[in-house]
Amino acid sequence: MKRQSSLVSESVLIEKLNRRDQQAFQWLYDQYSPALYGVVLRIVRDEEQAQDVLQDIFVKIWKNLDAYDASKGRLFTWMLNVSRNTAIDALRARKSQPSSAIRTDEDNVHIVDRQHNTQQPNPEHIGVQDIVSQLRPERKQLIDLVYFAGYTHEEAAEELNLPLGTVKTRIRAALQELKQLFKS
Repeated sequence: MKRQSSLVSESVLIEKLNRRDQQAFQWLYDQYSPALYGVVLRIVRDEEQAQDVLQDIFVKIWKNLDAYDASKGRLFTWMLNVSRNTAIDALRARKSQPSSAIRTDEDNVHIVDRQHNTQQPNPEHIGVQDIVSQLRPERKQLIDLVYFAGYTHEEAAEELNLPLGTVKTRIRAALQELKQLFKS
């Protein structure tokens, strides 16, 4: 399924969202939830938790839309950062809690998913991975770790045995390069 192109410009969409237009918000959810779900799932690695976190993300977006600053980047980039941060917070909260005594049989869950078609659409339909794969290998590796695997900059630096400043510089350069690739 291809994402439909926007019927309005991003600035008009943001204006409608700021007026609390529920139809505009529903369009935003329909268009971006699969991509954001994919990012969250790669961080929390649990489908049920990813679905819960996705709902939390859209509540945060709805309540904090006034925090979005168009001069600092596109709406999708802001939503991606909200998603990443919320997923990392959820992952850290889960790690700090004792293990739950309730376990589910994953095979049965997948059977129910297939029977009721409850699986989320593939976030790759918007081509994010294709665009990220165009980056230089060292930049792609950092984007994968930080934005898709949920590493902090410090954790990525430790994992790759690089100075923190180098990691931050490469990520900044990768984001600038991605910005150009998304425009083209």
